[in-house]
Amino acid sequence: MRNPVFLLGFWSVYCYFPAGSITTLRPQGSLRDEHHKPTGVPAPARPSVAFHIRTSKDPEQEGCNLSLGDSKLLENCGFNMTAKTFFIIHGWTMSGMFESWLHKLVSALQMREKDANVVVVDWLPLAHQLYTDAVNNTRVVGQRVAGMLDWLQEKEEFSLGNVHLIGYSLGAHVAGYAGNFVKGTVGRITGLDPAGPMFEGVDINRRLSPDDADFVDVLHTYTLSFGLSIGIRMPVGHIDIYPNGGDFQPGCGFNDVIGSFAYGTISEMVKCEHERAVHLFVDSLVNQDKPSFAFQCTDSSRFKRGICLSCRKNRCNNIGYNAKKMRKKRNSKMYLKTRAGMPFRVYHYQLKVHMFSYNNSGDTQPTLYITLYGSNADSQNLPLEIVEKIELNATNTFLVYTEEDLGDLLKMRLTWEGVAHSWYNLWNEFRNYLSQPSNPSRELYIRRIRVKSGETQRKVTFCTQDPTKSSISPGQELWFHKCQEGWKMKNKTSPFVNLA
Repeated sequence: MRNPVFLLGFWSVYCYFPAGSITTLRPQGSLRDEHHKPTGVPAPARPSVAFHIRTSKDPEQEGCNLSLGDSKLLENCGFNMTAKTFFIIHGWTMSGMFESWLHKLVSALQMREKDANVVVVDWLPLAHQLYTDAVNNTRVVGQRVAGMLDWLQEKEEFSLGNVHLIGYSLGAHVAGYAGNFVKGTVGRITGLDPAGPMFEGVDINRRLSPDDADFVDVLHTYTLSFGLSIGIRMPVGHIDIYPNGGDFQPGCGFNDVIGSFAYGTISEMVKCEHERAVHLFVDSLVNQDKPSFAFQCTDSSRFKRGICLSCRKNRCNNIGYNAKKMRKKRNSKMYLKTRAGMPFRVYHYQLKVHMFSYNNSGDTQPTLYITLYGSNADSQNLPLEIVEKIELNATNTFLVYTEEDLGDLLKMRLTWEGVAHSWYNLWNEFRNYLSQPSNPSRELYIRRIRVKSGETQRKVTFCTQDPTKSSISPGQELWFHKCQEGWKMKNKTSPFVNLA
């Protein structure tokens, strides 16, 4: 179990959530008389878990309530035994009410899979508790979901292979318990930023794991911020996808942390990051023509360095609903960059730049920008992020991404804006000056740049426009064009060219 200080921090962050951030729809039935149960009070013998099959086009309509053992009600609710069946499982709640993301997910599933059964698992009475109590209730709720699935299996033509459990936060672990307890194997479980506190590092039987379904895919969007991990960090599926490294999500306002604390909006930022997993999944349902791709990598640092953009041997995959099961994959960590809003898709590029210096053997760390010019559009001035440090007289790899499809790359411009403004680089500048006072100028030589598209897997080599001018200094730029045919032919056998 996590230490009490960690859990207190988790609780405190969520206490910030304003009531206006969720919808005012209150589920009917047993919830009308349910109240917050103080910690230490045991859960009722028959916990309030309801199953609502959504049949209306209005996603906020509760729909038809399924009752275990009532076959007539199942028929009256229009349950389609041969169709896909989705179970949406919410997480912990501070309000006792459904949040707005649930209705968006229901609507997106109904639009994408028109004949499918969309069932909302309502365990609000057991989720509207102190976090520790809600965690302890996940096992009971998972057993109830498994019981419903076992009963449905008694019906002709119903198949567990057509069942897809989608769980958000604590709901992801509920789905894991359900997959563990059910008689047979569920087709798929999707974990949307599974909760971290009290689940990080525990035994596989007490959390979501790859053993809980034939295919378990997970989106991690809030694994660590301010030393707090609301979403689980460890891989818990067959494939575990970490958009933007799994921590700071674009558009969630973390560029103004101090201001957020000052104006009391920190809770909205936390909610934005945690829920981003849901919206990425919804995006994969409604924007089929703009799929987002993730790439297998050992860690976020290597991905940021542009090392992991290969699709060979199933090293890349769609994210969200379109993710594909891969043979022999287990706890496979995958990464991608995204936009700040729907559609979230971006276009990834790996740049391999050989940098040579005749004069400077010191620790020069230039601030470089690249502009890509394509047949469809041109990129903005994109920074080449230095994750560790620039290696002189060696090939350096960078990752850049664009929000637009540039088409075929035609040329590029490299700009050196000067030394990055950080204490580390200021110290390096001072140290370099002391070691080379007679030659304070900085100059790099770059003759070619190899570019690989993550989405198309195409590779192109660019050479300096003027072969006699390949040097660049602060405040200068270099233009690169596709290398001549002779250069391409020379590199046919190079590992940098072409991809199956």
